[in-house]
Amino acid sequence: MASENFVQPAIPRFDGHYNHWKMLMENFVRLKEYWQVVYDGTPELTAIMTDVQKTEVEGTKLKDLKAKNYLFQAIDRSILETILCKDTSK
Repeated sequence: MASENFVQPAIPRFDGHYNHWKMLMENFVRLKEYWQVVYDGTPELTAIMTDVQKTEVEGTKLKDLKAKNYLFQAIDRSILETILCKDTSK
């Protein structure tokens, strides 16, 4: 069995050139399959949802947390403090 030497792609660091970073970060988040949650946002739980729907919403919220984690890792502390009040990756 051949061993696979797969290197995880590095998270693009924001260096002050927003348009370039945005393109790299969008590609990175799409690669991780979290772009839809960044683009659409996360739905809110409601009382009329079925258990399956509630589970799907919780899964979406987990994906959103993972996407936010990548975004937080990509920026330095001063910028992070500016966006800490944001609730979702969108």
